[in-house]
Amino acid sequence: MSSRDSRFDGQFITGVHSTGIYCRPSCPAVTPKPSNVSFYLTSAAAHEAGLRACKRCLPDAVPGSPDWNIRDDLAARAMRLIADGAVERGGVTGLAARLGYSERHLTRVLVDELGAGPLALARAHRAQTARLLLGTALPISEVAFAAGFGSIRQFKDTIAAVYERTPSELRSTMQAAARPGNANRDGAEHRDEPAGEPEMGTTVTLQLPARAPFDGRGVLGFLGVRAIPGVEAATADSYSRTLRLPTGFAAVQLSLAGTPTAPLVSCVARLTSLADLAPLVSRVRRLLDLDADAQAIDLALAADPLLAASVAGTPGIRLPGSVDPEETLFRALLGQQVSVAAARTALSRLAEALGDLLPDAGATPGLTRLFPTAARIAADGRDVLRGPAARIDTVIRVAEALASGDLVLSYGQARQTLESSLVALAGIGPWTAGYVAMRVLGSPDILLTSDLALRQGAARLSLPADAKRLAAHGAGWAPWRSYAGMHLWRAAGTAAVSRSEPA
Repeated sequence: MSSRDSRFDGQFITGVHSTGIYCRPSCPAVTPKPSNVSFYLTSAAAHEAGLRACKRCLPDAVPGSPDWNIRDDLAARAMRLIADGAVERGGVTGLAARLGYSERHLTRVLVDELGAGPLALARAHRAQTARLLLGTALPISEVAFAAGFGSIRQFKDTIAAVYERTPSELRSTMQAAARPGNANRDGAEHRDEPAGEPEMGTTVTLQLPARAPFDGRGVLGFLGVRAIPGVEAATADSYSRTLRLPTGFAAVQLSLAGTPTAPLVSCVARLTSLADLAPLVSRVRRLLDLDADAQAIDLALAADPLLAASVAGTPGIRLPGSVDPEETLFRALLGQQVSVAAARTALSRLAEALGDLLPDAGATPGLTRLFPTAARIAADGRDVLRGPAARIDTVIRVAEALASGDLVLSYGQARQTLESSLVALAGIGPWTAGYVAMRVLGSPDILLTSDLALRQGAARLSLPADAKRLAAHGAGWAPWRSYAGMHLWRAAGTAAVSRSEPA
């Protein structure tokens, strides 16, 4: 805090009790006396302590904490679900049920570890979403409900309590900061997008901050080379896709913006329901791994002389996430033992035959349909799928388990729980379970040494190509082995080689 180190913005909150405000660590204000300062893991905890957000440094306008992916405990899993809008959809009762604990126990753990209970944490998340939306041209009444508030009064009271301004005043401040010649302190450009009403609903343009350094081209390229025609589309500078959300669906186009020191992702989203905007933002942030502590990861991995050149050549490498856990599982199953191109062909056939058409298909170039649901694959997948009978049996078995609720995939699961539930199904082995955990949960410490392409990449970097020896060498990369694996895949050029050995 004393050095105003921006690397820690979003990772903890500085509460200054003499002024009654909370700040990001890099706030340019005069450093307060230590006796007047408390530190908090979340803005919600600062709110509970009676503090409001600093008007100078805008502490909520930064990437989020990477802790919720690094940690796998109850508090971290709850935070992943809260960011996805679980409290708005099911209340604290629903959140506790999804996590497998009582409301009382969940609340006690969150208060003890994070300084605020689930309702306060959800309220803080709604306030942050509202602040982001106030940078668009959406009417204030629509901002309130899109952010998850139950009423306009609740929305106005929360904004006043957190930011000590009315929504209109906060919007005016943000628009002034975004004008040419004025530096917006979070590095974002808030471009207004008319709130038209096509069949898909409302179109919103947002600027999402990433923690620097950010290998944006790399993560968009990873997704683009695997893009399923109709469901996804990619150019040299952008990636687009359709996705299902809790109350509807959306089409989103992502492109890079900002500067190397203040990177941004421009997100243009068309939604059937504004109520899905907060979950969409959360899932896009997870998909592109925008909250990763890139400097810490690079520093740790560069300590290995054999990996140092790759880290220097690709600073800020990211771990591609998932906007749909079930889709990610099917992609993993159909990607085993085949090239990326062959997997894409199989997935394209499946999506074209069984995916639902998107309303206003083609309004976002290249996007026409949604990825098929598990229920549809279970019912009609055998008529579409090609390849070894054992693989088709596995896909259908998984689809039936997902459709019936016997298998559940969730951002709120612990890694061990998710992997155990997958390997319990015939035809799914450690590679598939680990790959899905890495993509869905953002687990940072998974090294898929059975993956042929990963081992080929290791050999190109003069690392051990044998699975056991690579695992032993990779122990020194903990707790960032997933990111080391991304460097190995990059070295292999995965579009041209086999992705994995049998699961």
